Amino acid sequence: MLSLDFLDDVRRMNKRQLYYQVLNFGMIVSSALMIWKGLMVVTGSESPIVVVLSGSMEPAFHRGDLLFLTNRIEEPIRVGEIVVFRIEGREIPIVHRVLKIHEKQNGDIKFLTKGDNNAVDDRGLYRQGQHWLEKKDVVGRARGFVPYIGIVTILMNDYPKFKYTVLFLLGLFVLVHRE
Repeated sequence: MLSLDFLDDVRRMNKRQLYYQVLNFGMIVSSALMIWKGLMVVTGSESPIVVVLSGSMEPAFHRGDLLFLTNRIEEPIRVGEIVVFRIEGREIPIVHRVLKIHEKQNGDIKFLTKGDNNAVDDRGLYRQGQHWLEKKDVVGRARGFVPYIGIVTILMNDYPKFKYTVLFLLGLFVLVHRE
């Protein structure tokens, strides 16, 4: 049978200990946010870490791989480079390879992307009337990855009850843990 000893631990805590645990939890959350913002500044990307959500980039990247991104404005986009981009009207960014580059006479660069495991280019994914991506659409460029570590994120998105259970247990651990 499930034991609820943690409730006894919470009851035995005095107010000072409980405030300390809540403050400790707040410090952990704010530290994580500061690290994230610091990564954004260092990498130049609004999202320095992303998870590959589909198999469209196999065999280069698999579903659940964690990608590290940079987005330096001064670096030109090249054919063969893997970029993460957003499309207007879509919430989730896409990870695909640059297939073609189209440079205008005024220096503006537009490019076409395609998933390595897809049969056709991404024009069908772009918003209606859009045939090329621009630099402003790029969230970042893949600079490194850790295989399958992002599968936890996919599980949390696919199974919301799992997400809330994990978050509840982590919060409970922080509150009850006395060190």
